[in-house]
Amino acid sequence: MYTTPRPATTTIRRLVFLALVACFPGQLFAQARSDETPENASPERYGTGWKCDRGYQEEEGACVAGEVPPNAHPTGASYGRGWDCDYGFNEAGETCIAVQVPENAYLKSSGGDRWTCNRGYRKVDEACVAIQVPDNGYLTGETHGRGWKCDRGYRADKDRCAIIEVPPNGHLTDALYGPGWRCNRGYRAADGTCVELKVPANAHLDYTGNDWECNRPYRKHRNACVMR
Repeated sequence: MYTTPRPATTTIRRLVFLALVACFPGQLFAQARSDETPENASPERYGTGWKCDRGYQEEEGACVAGEVPPNAHPTGASYGRGWDCDYGFNEAGETCIAVQVPENAYLKSSGGDRWTCNRGYRKVDEACVAIQVPDNGYLTGETHGRGWKCDRGYRADKDRCAIIEVPPNGHLTDALYGPGWRCNRGYRAADGTCVELKVPANAHLDYTGNDWECNRPYRKHRNACVMR
């Protein structure tokens, strides 16, 4: 009876083993890696090595339980201190202390380690003081500047809202500069009043409505329109 020589069988087995190593290296060496993995650790999913389990940190090749202070929670990271303070607390050395929120303030939603003043208040040092809104004014919700603006028809004058005196044939504007009013179409501002425009012959009101320009082919000469 003919049999395959033993050397050929050994060669085939080696080839099969090498093929398995190439296709399944993680499975074949998992046992070897696990033998080197310390307690409270798990082998890395890819490649070699290991990492500490959640709540443990690496110290000199071992995984030791991290000390989480009161008002803190573990982060699950195997590096750093391994914990963060809870919402409403700040780190102080190896402890977490409560954020001191003054009256008329609240904790910010992002992180919970800072506070901001309620609407109608502004931060002064470590307190929240009320914004004094003058008569004919309203809160803006802004944290800078006055924190208030005047109602329409009024403008800020130091700490008060002064009424805008609109002359006859004028109207209020929303411009932040100027007198706060503008003359109606067909009128021109003069010494705080609105005077009627005198439109000469062969002219018309311009796009502003507060001045005039000559019709073509006339040109302006003093207060009249003349031929070119």
